[in-house]
Amino acid sequence: MTAVARLAVYAGSFDPVTMGHVDLIDRASKLFSDVVVAIGVHATRQPLFSIEERIELVQSVAKDYANVRVASFDGLLIEYCRSVGARVIVRGLRAATDFEYELQIAHANADLFPEVDTIFLPTRTKHGFVSASLVREIATHHGDVSRYTPPTVAAALLKKFA
Repeated sequence: MTAVARLAVYAGSFDPVTMGHVDLIDRASKLFSDVVVAIGVHATRQPLFSIEERIELVQSVAKDYANVRVASFDGLLIEYCRSVGARVIVRGLRAATDFEYELQIAHANADLFPEVDTIFLPTRTKHGFVSASLVREIATHHGDVSRYTPPTVAAALLKKFA
């Protein structure tokens, strides 16, 4: 497929979408002409939300960004990037431990398909400790996740654990 001018892929499980994810979607949409938020399907993982639910939730938070679309993929992210003509992978970093893992993946991706670069965006300080697993844990115990997730996601979590 031919490359789109500055097409970036922001990939993850988004299970669920957090305010940190929304911040990265916003920032990536300003840096790149087109952004695909790519939701990974992993056969070995049992997500809280189905792929259809996650697509719907991400679409609900990305609807105001004209240059952002949501898709799912199965398999290697780097192969997905090749299939859509992406030149950039956007990854968020919360802490130094994220960097070590993400750098290893970026090196492997560069080895497999050198035409795609990985760009790291540090999480804003206010979102630095928030992870999808933390949000799931709080929601499991009926805690208030409204400051960590968009309203549509908080409502979906409330319904999921009702």
